[in-house]
Amino acid sequence: TEVTEKLEEVVMIWIKQIRQVLVESEQMRREADDIGPSAELEHWKTRMSSFNSLLDEIKSSRVKKIISILQAARSKTLKQWKELDGNITIVANEAKDNVRYLYTLDKFFGPLAKASPVTMMEHVPSLMNTVCMIYCTSPYYNTSERMTSLLLKITNQMINTCKTYLCEG
Repeated sequence: TEVTEKLEEVVMIWIKQIRQVLVESEQMRREADDIGPSAELEHWKTRMSSFNSLLDEIKSSRVKKIISILQAARSKTLKQWKELDGNITIVANEAKDNVRYLYTLDKFFGPLAKASPVTMMEHVPSLMNTVCMIYCTSPYYNTSERMTSLLLKITNQMINTCKTYLCEG
């Protein structure tokens, strides 16, 4: 029972730390007003990396041993642990899925940033079709909040490209 109590204390510390990571990941992102769409992809890549690392840690043999000891002892802390484990898996899957979908836009980011306004406009129909495909097929990216954020960043990039074109012309 003494060993079980010590292990429960360790798991409770992990639970507290993981909850903190989840809470921080859900907080509003503070971004510059003129940030482009490649920042959206970078955000999700970073998030995917963070949560995949956390998942790897949770699946490590050290953690599995502790959890199996607590299962054998019928510990009450396991209910919270399993819930958090599931939440981390969901958030990691969301990040992975969003990265996969946003990579389909990656080919447009260069022309959006470097083209003249006329050349840029040639890419807009394909870009919008791809955004529509993401909205219609992504299980996570199909919210108005996510779409608004993405379209705002695309618009910012177009405006910045036009400003640069006008100032250099």
